[in-house]
Amino acid sequence: AGTTLVLVLLLSVTCSVSPQSSPVRRQTRRPTVTFTTGRPLAELEWSSRRAGAPPVSQPFSTDSKFTEQMRVDAAAEVKQMFYHGYDNYMKHAFPHDELKPLTKTWTDSLGELGNLKMEFLPKKYKGSALTLIDATTTLAVLNNRTEFAKNVLWMSENLNFDVDVRVNAFEVNIRVLGGLLSAHCIASGGSDAIGGMSEGTKQEPDDYQDEKFVPNYDGALLPIAKDLGERLLKAFDTPSGLPYAWVNLRHGVRRGETTEQNVAAIGSFALEFGTLSRLTRDWRFENASKRAIKTLWHKRSHRDLLGNTIDVKTAKWINRSGGVGAGNDSFFEYLLKAFVAFGDDEVFDIFCDAYVAVIKWYHDDGWYHEAHLDTGKPTHLQATSLQAFWPGVQVLIGDLESAKKSWGRFFGLWTEFGASPERYLYTEKQVHPSEKQYPLRPELAESTLLLWSATKDDVYRHAGQKMASDLVKHAKVEFGFASLKDVRALSRKKGATLEN
Repeated sequence: AGTTLVLVLLLSVTCSVSPQSSPVRRQTRRPTVTFTTGRPLAELEWSSRRAGAPPVSQPFSTDSKFTEQMRVDAAAEVKQMFYHGYDNYMKHAFPHDELKPLTKTWTDSLGELGNLKMEFLPKKYKGSALTLIDATTTLAVLNNRTEFAKNVLWMSENLNFDVDVRVNAFEVNIRVLGGLLSAHCIASGGSDAIGGMSEGTKQEPDDYQDEKFVPNYDGALLPIAKDLGERLLKAFDTPSGLPYAWVNLRHGVRRGETTEQNVAAIGSFALEFGTLSRLTRDWRFENASKRAIKTLWHKRSHRDLLGNTIDVKTAKWINRSGGVGAGNDSFFEYLLKAFVAFGDDEVFDIFCDAYVAVIKWYHDDGWYHEAHLDTGKPTHLQATSLQAFWPGVQVLIGDLESAKKSWGRFFGLWTEFGASPERYLYTEKQVHPSEKQYPLRPELAESTLLLWSATKDDVYRHAGQKMASDLVKHAKVEFGFASLKDVRALSRKKGATLEN
């Protein structure tokens, strides 16, 4: 699943001819936010494509033009990479959840996602074609209408989430619900409806429809998505409105379930639940998501800082050290993208205050450490591969100079090791000894794509091409792509140690 997202992002960054930025659906009030560049948000072009931007400070040097032939060759390489993984999954694992490419076997992993302790695993669960759900919209990006339509039909006729399996609500939301909703919107040609709606508007989704990507599509994925959303909604049944991390798709929250939840998971329902509400006109989903976000933000310190984990029943902090990496990352991402997608001023106000706090308390010369929410003092001076989404967020808000510097730090690690280490101790200039793996994460590819879209600087297309080539060199195996166990082995030219 992770490989699919990496590849579609690399396809976009290396193969684009005329990049487009995401439009803001309606005019909104923009709070004044002072960036590290000293320029307020109101002065920056919201499309993030400011003319006359200074040259990129990159970790590698190339003055060569990314030619049309290079673009064509890169497109062919990345498409081949996608189909190498997709075809092997369909042949050796479908309809199970994931392929194990080293052993040519499968795993039904829906209950394993985010489950580091591998506890309370289901005994009778037989898979939900997780990789198919996750990869289908990539087929649309590749304009493979035949395979896309075939997958939409299969999902419409076969998916049923009335299953006795305890799942991580965050993981199922972003992978399964997100996959269903995006496939539905593409198939129906109704994606333009999403940004133009809010609770109380009278427009119908049909008013916004483009030509259907699948001409005979009857909307069958939307009821399935709503059913899944209803099952995830049970996680929000807490006194605080903060969602449980775990929910059983058939039975709801298990008695005695852990009440610890991380910040990222709480904030990462905004896009999927917001989209589901707009498509179904059932506002329970977006209301639950926004209540959780506002409750969480209410628990911030006077420095506008958040911790990492919180008790969903008492709304009291458990881990008071926060940052922009694991456990915090997508809270910030979803706030901004909910504004881009829906024009939601309320979440944008929260994002702007949070952004200023991040720059003031976490920023360290292009790196971002963690800090205690009460004192602002640094707690962990380290970079994680999940943080590589941050330059892309900075592009979307228009802080290009900071985005370039942050991206340079993360891509510098890629060029040094041949892949992104899971955790890097930047003050000691070494990979964390127990978190040295690269599990095919897409965050750096997304930031590279957004920087290319904003600047049109070919350095980012060269970077995307290098990432694709490195993945082929180090992670490609006979039956797909495998995670790298130790990125240090790549730089020592010892070859990759791979994991299923």
